[in-house]
Amino acid sequence: MDCLIALLILCSFFNNKLCSATNDTITQNKFLRDGDILVSHGGIYALGFFSPGNSQKRYVGIWFNKVSEQTVVWVANRNNPVNESSSGVVKIDGRGNLAIFNGNASNSVWSTNISIKVTEKTSSALSYKLLDSGNLVLVQENKSDVLWQSFDYPTDTLSAGMKFGFNWKLGLNWSLTSWKSRDDPSNGDFVLILNTRGAPDGFIRNGSRVIWRTGPWNGRTWNGIPLMSTNFLFHYSFVNNSDEIYFSYGSNNNSVFDRLHVDDLGFFRRSTWLEDSHRWNEFYSAPGDACDHYGKCGAFGSCNANNAQICSCLPGYEPKSQNDWYLKDGSQGCVRKRELSCGKGDGFLKLEKVKLPDASNARVDMSLGIKDCETECRNNCSCTGYSSAYVDGSGCIGWFGDLTDVKQFTVGGQDLFVRVDAIELGNSTRHSKGFFSKKNLVLLCVLIVVGLLAFIFAFYYLFRRAKTRGLPREERSLHELLSNLPNEETNAKFDLPIFDLDAMMLATDNFSLANKLGSGGFGSVYKGKLSDGREIAVKRLSKNSGQGIIEFKNEVVLIAKLQHRNLVQILGCCVDKEEKMLVYEYLPNKSLDFLLFDRTGSASLDWGMRHNIILGIARGVLYIHEDSRLRIVHRDLKASNVLLDAQMNPKISDFGMARIFGGDQTQGNTNRVVGTYGYMSPEYAMDGLFSIKSDVFSFGVLLLEIISGKKNSGFYCEDHSMNLIKHAWELWRDGRPWN
Repeated sequence: MDCLIALLILCSFFNNKLCSATNDTITQNKFLRDGDILVSHGGIYALGFFSPGNSQKRYVGIWFNKVSEQTVVWVANRNNPVNESSSGVVKIDGRGNLAIFNGNASNSVWSTNISIKVTEKTSSALSYKLLDSGNLVLVQENKSDVLWQSFDYPTDTLSAGMKFGFNWKLGLNWSLTSWKSRDDPSNGDFVLILNTRGAPDGFIRNGSRVIWRTGPWNGRTWNGIPLMSTNFLFHYSFVNNSDEIYFSYGSNNNSVFDRLHVDDLGFFRRSTWLEDSHRWNEFYSAPGDACDHYGKCGAFGSCNANNAQICSCLPGYEPKSQNDWYLKDGSQGCVRKRELSCGKGDGFLKLEKVKLPDASNARVDMSLGIKDCETECRNNCSCTGYSSAYVDGSGCIGWFGDLTDVKQFTVGGQDLFVRVDAIELGNSTRHSKGFFSKKNLVLLCVLIVVGLLAFIFAFYYLFRRAKTRGLPREERSLHELLSNLPNEETNAKFDLPIFDLDAMMLATDNFSLANKLGSGGFGSVYKGKLSDGREIAVKRLSKNSGQGIIEFKNEVVLIAKLQHRNLVQILGCCVDKEEKMLVYEYLPNKSLDFLLFDRTGSASLDWGMRHNIILGIARGVLYIHEDSRLRIVHRDLKASNVLLDAQMNPKISDFGMARIFGGDQTQGNTNRVVGTYGYMSPEYAMDGLFSIKSDVFSFGVLLLEIISGKKNSGFYCEDHSMNLIKHAWELWRDGRPWN
């Protein structure tokens, strides 16, 4: 503390070069020595000398000042390091350039190399300032024009506010070039550049070889990166005019640190710093799967990473080399099955949710809609396919040649219309032109269909009335509730005992406070005892809750279909007017959080018990993910949703938020993010993307809580303020056991 006070006193009296470290500006009278740092006004970015990895060489770079893991986003002298530690100097030379000198050498190892007229008068008015955007700018006193900026000379990273593309007027190339290695920031082998021919598309190249591409800009994001969508944290823009063409993005939250960069292995990565977990969280990287590698299935081939045979030919095409195809090598691509007779019955077949082909040789006309786009393509025999340029249907892209690097998505992508011959078109639409050209037959078919639908509707209505008329009032109410509520995942089929309201009131002593076990977001849970002596837990949906009805239905239908010793068992339900209740087996040791986060209860959980609880939860999660008839993502796995029976065996409960996946579905997305923050995976919390990995993330948080006996959200460490995940990360990184 005394040293700090002394330093502040020296700074206030002498204004020497060392004190420039507390400023955000370099002037003629203030320069930067190795060991000093320049910090932006808001403290977000810092500029100074650094040595990457195990290197002893010194570079001048800009990094996130508030991120504990030094992350450099821009390097000035990336190809010309200072070789001697503590000897480098950054200052403004006599021509107004910012220059890096190695000790007292007269020649700089790097400079901004600007070409402006500098006089003795104007030289003193020039300054280089580090902004909170991470941009280092050259400005002249009392003038707003930026004479030079680091954003115009990106290295491997694209930060918020930077541009990726070209400025034709100024001759600027805003591309990203990877580091040589983690220890060497010099120009590496991989370059991400905007290809402006045809439809603008980002390419990662290794020399002349294309590694991966972004897909064309679709008006909202890059067509080939469905995960890169506008959300509450980030927004994107694309500008294309006579002066410049570029992509940029902005942050809606200045406290979130984010970057897009090309690493030394050729991957394009999107990362966001999570302060709670004290680490960079990667939202996506590309190439991400086999189908991301450029031209994996060759010309006129389509790639689907979810299929065992990932390559297939586009409609109307067959493998060029059948032997290679059997060996799962689709690089030779596909050729037409038959010669195309243009204008003689040929047409287009639609492929949905695809990464559009390489559009370098495509023609783009933003004045055309999708209908006019089809007409233009149909009238040109060289046109092999077309698509709308933007996802809103505007603009036209027409391909004239090979359709290369097509990838099939489950979420995102666009529609691609592929030109096929008459035979292929007929095979795909068997009841098309020849059949429907007869107007009378069409009318007859329509009448038959309408009549059948009317008959089915009437039959279903009468059957439902007859079926429910004989049911007790409670069963009829439940049947009507489950039948009428919308549910996209499953039909309302159930086979559960129905309890009446009187039985529930009797069992719980009229829902007395003495029997209340706890409460949640959608109501309270009560202990009860049936007339046959069975102890039960009754989950009573709140009457005043505007939420929870769909969750109630979801749980009735879903948990009744699941049978596993580590899942809570549902015994029945009760619906009577506004009352909606679920009846479960009673588990005497309550929920895991009740013991785990209580000092007395936690002491009773020895390591053997904790180990068995962890294994039991893992078995339950494995069952719903892999072994049950339905693949289920729980979406709200946490300590309070794990119940303990008399033998301390864990049972996962509360499936109101769960979602069912189809057999070939690997992920889903939603605009309604539900669950508990602190247990949610970042991609689900921020972008609504969930999969079985989301539950695995929640299980990981739960695992840390069981081991430590501490809550993730309420964790506090004396020597630093961080949550449980961040603390565990620090311990792991330092090679220390839990303390």
